[in-house]
Amino acid sequence: MRLPARLIRFLAVLFLLLPLGAVATAAPAPAAAGTYRQVTGFGSNPGNLQMFEYVPAGLPSGAPLVVALHGCTQSADAYHAHSGWAELADRWGFAVVYPQTTTANNIQRCFQWFEPADYGRGRGEAASIVQMVSDAEGRLGSDGARVFVTGLSAGGGMTANLLAAYPDVFAGGSIGAGLPAACASSLLQATSCQMNDQGLTPEQWGDRARGLHPGYAGPWPRVAIWQGTADYTVRPVNADELRDQWTDVHGVPRTPSSTHDLPGGTTRSVYGGAVEVYSIAGMGHGLPVDPGSGAEQCGTAGAYFLDTICSSHHTAVFWGLDGDTEPPGTLPAPGGLHVTGTSDAGVSLAWDTVDGAASYVVRRDGANAGTSASGSFTDTGLAPGTSYAYTVAAVDAEGRPGPASAPVTATTTGAQPRCFTATNYAHVAAGRARTSGGYVYANGSNENMGLYNVFVTRTLKETSPGYFVIAGSGC
Repeated sequence: MRLPARLIRFLAVLFLLLPLGAVATAAPAPAAAGTYRQVTGFGSNPGNLQMFEYVPAGLPSGAPLVVALHGCTQSADAYHAHSGWAELADRWGFAVVYPQTTTANNIQRCFQWFEPADYGRGRGEAASIVQMVSDAEGRLGSDGARVFVTGLSAGGGMTANLLAAYPDVFAGGSIGAGLPAACASSLLQATSCQMNDQGLTPEQWGDRARGLHPGYAGPWPRVAIWQGTADYTVRPVNADELRDQWTDVHGVPRTPSSTHDLPGGTTRSVYGGAVEVYSIAGMGHGLPVDPGSGAEQCGTAGAYFLDTICSSHHTAVFWGLDGDTEPPGTLPAPGGLHVTGTSDAGVSLAWDTVDGAASYVVRRDGANAGTSASGSFTDTGLAPGTSYAYTVAAVDAEGRPGPASAPVTATTTGAQPRCFTATNYAHVAAGRARTSGGYVYANGSNENMGLYNVFVTRTLKETSPGYFVIAGSGC
């Protein structure tokens, strides 16, 4: 019997939504002193989800809270057993909530990141997850200013949506092999999001995120993006689109302010201290873990928990969960942060002072650049022709900094052209170019560099920060 065309298309889309293959039996949960259990009665639960939680022994009130979302065909048990979050919760003192969906919602137990009725603010599954956060805060006394969300694949897509729809709930997020916020509004569109470049500009991607909470002015959550270069289920272009989306939301350059080599063939690219992209060379579809007892190791390997690097550890450090549980200060974020001057090696800043502030801490690309006793600061010793993202926070009389201001970007003068020779794929991964329709275009000049693959090599010249041209004899 020949199947109808519409059914064939539906099954094809459904297949692509099964990145995690057959259901794998979860390994036993890691030995821990805390309690892992299901929680019922956490709210009206409009998204028909289940709630599980892990609470370390002796967890004090005021501890952070992490929400961890499984991938398709997975479960809360599997994510608890393999992802490493329970180990880190014991090590650094925070609780973990594991939302779980069922076949009643989606036949393959995927969080429905592609359905606006489930990812919009106040709707469906997203609303159920936020109810779980409220319930945990009430019972455990979790710090509402330090709530974070992470997820894999469909859970990663839902994570991006939650960060956009509830930036007032989540201080940070980590998206593993996921999709940009509001990429799809139907099951059929989900396939295109997984497999193809959507051809949107960074501003358009940013608008999609901002559109999930219209009128919200910040601050926005910090975002970590994890992606394997050999992922053929959720293609690496999604990491590029996520980078474009969240750098635009934060107002920081798409050119990395720094890059770092990490274990497992991982490259970490930092964008203004607000966004980080972790690209794992040769890794397929799954969550990176690194079993062992080392300081940076966690998790256990299994189906779609891939032994490369412990993403949960590096994410927790990015969020500031590595042992620093001191409550933040209560002073508001300073307003009016702006650049008053630049030189080849320096940036001068000013902002509105805050009543009661003993001092101010200035952060450059997420790291402390210095302190000031007034509403101004000059940062020195910088590289010429380089963009930096700055925030400032007011410090109270007890030495506790409050929330950071909205970021501003400053570019030092004296830029010298830089040349980069790499494959077209590597240029895109490094943020020097973008893809569209299978071709690669240089950022800034939009010059066509040829096919998007690892076989075409080009030399690009950066003539000004973020502006690249195909180089001739000048490099």
